[in-house]
Amino acid sequence: MKSFCELWFLLFMFSFNWNLSAQDSSTVLLLGIAQDGSYPHMGCEANCCKPAWKDSKKARMGVSLAVIDPQNKKWYLFEATPDISKQIHLFNQLTNNQYPLMPDGIFITHAHIGHYSGLMQLGREVKNSKEIPVFGLERFCNFIKENGPWSQLVKLNNIVLQAINPDQKIVLSASLSVTAFTVPHRDEFSETAGFKINSGGKSYLFIPDIDKWNLWNRNIVDEVKNVDLAFLDATFYSMDELKSRNIQEVPHPTVKETMDLFLNESKACKSKIVFIHMNHTNPLIWSKRYQKEVLNEGFKIGIQGERY
Repeated sequence: MKSFCELWFLLFMFSFNWNLSAQDSSTVLLLGIAQDGSYPHMGCEANCCKPAWKDSKKARMGVSLAVIDPQNKKWYLFEATPDISKQIHLFNQLTNNQYPLMPDGIFITHAHIGHYSGLMQLGREVKNSKEIPVFGLERFCNFIKENGPWSQLVKLNNIVLQAINPDQKIVLSASLSVTAFTVPHRDEFSETAGFKINSGGKSYLFIPDIDKWNLWNRNIVDEVKNVDLAFLDATFYSMDELKSRNIQEVPHPTVKETMDLFLNESKACKSKIVFIHMNHTNPLIWSKRYQKEVLNEGFKIGIQGERY
């Protein structure tokens, strides 16, 4: 019987080379599943990262989504990670170069490095892009506009900032809209957004970062019930995971905590949850046993390159 890692790789390979016709509905593609530092993690020579240092096929990029609008031949990127160049290349491979090389817009959740620092690749030192719309909440847009080197992207029209308000619906086409909302997180430089994406008749929740579910002014169980699929913060599997630093300094709901919240919910509800944004210490990236346990409970684990 093939290992779960092998099965993941096969699923990744089978997702290659879609042929999306204009009649297809909008589609979501997961371009990365890891926390800001990707996997393997800088400076980590522990057992969790050793396999990925030895075999690059086991490496995983930072969390990012591509949302596709086949009818209008457009696509949108969610998060500008440090892996952005590889992720744009991956997107074009997966879609057989049916779409423009660069996205028609980029949505950013917040100003932590794994979510916005890829914007630097759009500057004149690299791509020298032309007026790519970048959507973010007001404080995030002000941070980019008022601080170098990001401000140069605005000055040179590499990007065009599109400040959005919480609960404001951004209509991108007849079949695609995005609504931002705020979530509690370490907001040193900007507020933190999550997004509800309505795409081709389906609805998706995207919350890669949040401090704790009980600190949010919404009920995560109700929110999941009201969408078709929910990509949720799974940075850590458990509270005893970090050995070299205080986990309280970087709060996140653990996978165990999230699963406990949904313990008494139906299989249909649990199956809507896709765990993403996994730290290199999170065994869901590298342990067959933990992967199997979570999958057997009815939840999903994000697969890089998979269509949702």
